[in-house]
Amino acid sequence: MNINTFVVANPHKCIGCKACEIACAVAHLDTSVATAGALEAPFLPRLSLVRTPMVTMPIQCRQCDDAPCANVCLVDAITHQDNKIIVDADKCIGCKTCMLACPLGAMDMAPEMENGQPVYQEGLQFDAEGQPAKEKIVAHKCDLCAGRENGPACVEVCPAAAFIVVKPEDMKKSVKNRRVASAAEVAGIKKAN
Repeated sequence: MNINTFVVANPHKCIGCKACEIACAVAHLDTSVATAGALEAPFLPRLSLVRTPMVTMPIQCRQCDDAPCANVCLVDAITHQDNKIIVDADKCIGCKTCMLACPLGAMDMAPEMENGQPVYQEGLQFDAEGQPAKEKIVAHKCDLCAGRENGPACVEVCPAAAFIVVKPEDMKKSVKNRRVASAAEVAGIKKAN
């Protein structure tokens, strides 16, 4: 069984500081942010902090094993690679079907960027003259900071340690432990401390 790695946040620990969103956006920039105030690239985190009266926590892709977004993608731009679900922006046509299919609301659309600048659609015809070129939008989701040496930036920067990376081996161990605990409970055996 091959289970995907994913990141999840504990809503009881999240303080709503948005450090995760900032770290995510910066980790995915193709330009430097060494000089404060000099960056003109758009803010495009791949997770979204949700605040309601009842809960505050980031929502991000769970890298579903049978990914609904990948299953509905009309052009096969969303695929399974290295225990995660990846979007190929070059293939994406911006149809938004993946957004409708995602049960968590973790899929978004964002302008495709190249060297810190938006990519514009070529050949798109407008009815009225003088219309500005239209930015190309593509599917946008957590990629577990693929290629980043220290793993997901959100996990690294969270001051409340609200995030955990769940790897396949962690999942298998957790399930095994719950099964043992359930069997002991049914048998009336108390767990030794």
